[in-house]
Formats: sequence, C-alpha cells, structure tokens
Amino acid sequence: MAMDRRELADFLRRSRERLTPQDVGLAGGSRRRTPGLRREEVVQLAGMSADYYIRLEQARGPQPSLQMLGSLARALRLSEDERDHLHLLAGHRPPAGRHAGEYIRPALLHLLDRLTGTPAQILSDLGDLLAQNAMATALFGSVCSLRVDERNVVWRWFADPTVRQAYPSEERDHWSRVHVADLRAAVARRADDPSAAALVARIRAASEEFARLWDLHEVAVRRTSRMCVDHPVVGPITLDCETLLTPTEDQRLLLFTPPPGSAATGHLELLRVVGTERFADTTAGTAAGTTADGPGSRG
Repeated sequence: MAMDRRELADFLRRSRERLTPQDVGLAGGSRRRTPGLRREEVVQLAGMSADYYIRLEQARGPQPSLQMLGSLARALRLSEDERDHLHLLAGHRPPAGRHAGEYIRPALLHLLDRLTGTPAQILSDLGDLLAQNAMATALFGSVCSLRVDERNVVWRWFADPTVRQAYPSEERDHWSRVHVADLRAAVARRADDPSAAALVARIRAASEEFARLWDLHEVAVRRTSRMCVDHPVVGPITLDCETLLTPTEDQRLLLFTPPPGSAATGHLELLRVVGTERFADTTAGTAAGTTADGPGSRG
C-alpha cells in the first residue's frame, strides 16, 4: 500500500487542532495562538522526535512504523475508525484481530487524565507501557519509559539494572518471578501473535535470570499486589496495585492507591507537589526527542 503524505499531513494537523490541552490532561494556559494542541504537546504525548513529527505534518516524512502510528493514535485520542484511517494514509493495513494492540479507547484515556491524585497507567498484557498520568511519572521517575523501544516493563526489569533500584533489595527476586509468571500467561493467550514470541526471545537473549525463570514455567496473572517504591525525595511509599482488565484482557488499567489508614496517603499528597516541581521541564525535554520516564509498574 502506498503512503499518502499530503492526506496524512492534513489529517494529523486537523486531528491536533480539534483537541484542547484539557482534553488530554495538560494545562491550557491563557496565551495560546495555535488552535487545539501545539505540535510539541503531541510530541510529548506520543513520545517521539519533534523533528520527525514536524516532517510528517509537512508531508515530507518517511513512512511511520506501526508502533509510531499507535502512539499518534493515542496522543490524538483517535476513535477506532480514525485510527484505521490513519493506518491507511500511512500505507499500512489497519490492525485486525482480538487484541487491541496500541489502540486505547478514548474513554479509557479520559479516565486516566482525570485521575489527578492517584498514580495510574495503561499497559498491554505483554507489559508495554501505553500511557500513564502525571502522578505515575512523578512516583516512578526513570524506572520505565513511554519510548517505543524501551517501554516494555518486563524487558526493562531484566535488561536495565537501574530499574530495580527503586525497589527493596529483599523483594526483587519476588518481582522477577511475578513478571515472568504474568508474561507466561499472556504469551499463552497470544499463541497466534509473533510479537509475543519475539519479546520472549529478546529478553531471553539479554538475561540469564529471565531464561532460568522462564524455564520453570510458572504461570500467575497479576491482579492485585502490594509494593514499596523508594522515591528519591519522598522516601519509601507503600502502595496497593489494583489491576483492571479490558474485556479481552489484552490491556490493563493499573491503579496505585495507599493502603487504608497508612502514611502513604500523605506521601502521595507530598508527591503531587514534588512531582510538579521536579518534572517542570518535562515538556522541553520531550520536544527535543526524549520522553518523560515513568513507572516500572509491573514490579
């Protein structure tokens, strides 16, 4: 299929102009000359290079990958029909099958944006971090990422030693087994999905620990858990993680809430203030082609 650069550029621009910052959980500000979202705001939400996106809107960019189209569809809050149209304009067949893949329903993203006092994320069942709110970014710091090539939290747990530093050392072996057992269950449900097998092969090649645990064939879908995250400013925060599944169980909304009567309630209030200050320059960084790193939520 051929890519229609002019139509793609027009569709991206008009989709961006239809949104307001409030629609996507961003502060609007009073001095805005651009209708709808700014380009740098789309870049921030999609986790992509500002130069790359500008070239797409100018009808001179290269063909976007499927992963990039998924990120753009989420950032622009496209409906399923609009998402399919985006794929066709970019020269790709629309996604098919029972798995939602990169697409998140606008209503679910709307809910995520409104959870201003509770850290929350949306992940695929394979562990790809698809979206997160500002509180989750503030809580988890640089433990995980929305960048397309780094956002799988299982991959990051086993391939990046810095990820585990946010968790108590005595709990890390436990979370390794939780990651592997949950991924085992997801891969079995996706027997017809080559991307699932490719992910397992990639992590096996990077981690002897993962290979050893995978060969144990332990299976356990993660639904609820209690975890402790050591925040560099607030200190250790103990939270309950509740997992809400979509009907097809291929996407999950994770909510991180304080245990009843615990000090974590005050910790989250402090985190909301600290996070706002600590990540004030996030937009500038993402506009340069980086992404605000967020949670290692599956651990």
